[in-house]
Amino acid sequence: MYKLIKQIGKARRGEITTPHGVIQTPAFMNVATCGAIKGAVSALDLKNLRCQVQLCNTYHLHLRPGNENVKKLGGLHQFTRWNGPILTDSGGFQVFSLANLRNIKEEGVTFASHIDGHKIFMGPEESMQIQSDLGSTIAMAFDECIENPAEYSYTKNSCDRTYRWLCRCQKKIQELNSLEDTINKQQMLFGINQGSTYDDLRIEHMKRISELDLDGYAIGGLAVGESAQEMYHIIDVVEEYMPKDKPRYLMGVGTPVNILEAVHRGVDMFDCVMPTRNARHANVFTWHGRRNMMNEKYTLDENPLDTECDCPVCQNFTRAYIRHLFKSGEMLAMRLCVMHNVYFYNTLLMRIRECIENDTFEEFYQKYVPVLDKRI
Repeated sequence: MYKLIKQIGKARRGEITTPHGVIQTPAFMNVATCGAIKGAVSALDLKNLRCQVQLCNTYHLHLRPGNENVKKLGGLHQFTRWNGPILTDSGGFQVFSLANLRNIKEEGVTFASHIDGHKIFMGPEESMQIQSDLGSTIAMAFDECIENPAEYSYTKNSCDRTYRWLCRCQKKIQELNSLEDTINKQQMLFGINQGSTYDDLRIEHMKRISELDLDGYAIGGLAVGESAQEMYHIIDVVEEYMPKDKPRYLMGVGTPVNILEAVHRGVDMFDCVMPTRNARHANVFTWHGRRNMMNEKYTLDENPLDTECDCPVCQNFTRAYIRHLFKSGEMLAMRLCVMHNVYFYNTLLMRIRECIENDTFEEFYQKYVPVLDKRI
């Protein structure tokens, strides 16, 4: 259930009440693809990094260790030891991005596993079954994610099919939530808006899926080849037709500036591998811009990664030490930078929430849009 607490322009401050706790929005969801944040960061670490939501991947967990095994082990919460909300994506994006061979039909998609090549079939019902076995808080509907740019007629047909798949997802999750052995009988379902970069298709699709009265709505199929300006334009186009009383989730986005721009346009939820992936390659986000810790200028630098950050890493370690760890190939370098970046992203969203509450979001937005993506 979504509660709008305050709105400044289009920027929204809200709360999502879930079976596993309340999510304060706008919120960043930390990506734990296979049940763990890449970079040797556990669910126990996340408690100290201001994490609210863990995002796990249906496709990967279906392949390894298998959703049936996760269910036998008590579901993702018991398995990973994360007791807050968990969102599982539907597997659709991975089916279309990782599988070299795939055959899309009305029933679903047949594709080859990227691990060993064995044939797998996944459709709306299979995706819902897997996510129910995982016991996540929020399940995402199974959809087709197409690359941009996409041909108009194909995109239109794909939107129609994604809508029909969504109706099947809704029916299946209602059935699964009623079964006695289901781990989370209150599992929530979010639908996904598609339509590539075509305004009319995006609007039509959003109107249709909003009629289904789902628990939340996502904007999918962005950050997959289009420019940032095209992405912002699509958010502007779609936002008007998104239910005001439901959470809005922009999938797979993005940089700190992308997040600021999207909050400014009315988005509530985000996820992205960027903070963790960049960290593992020695790139950290700070309140002054991005910093590459491999730079020689940090050899004798005794400052923390970010002089304005109070994360556990910045409270204890220097730039000189972290650069040395990277140069020495020590795993600790990645772990420390991942922890810092995760904390930075979660703190960014916390400060955005505070600014909306205090009527200072516009000033915050104007101050940090020119700064946060800048290379130091």
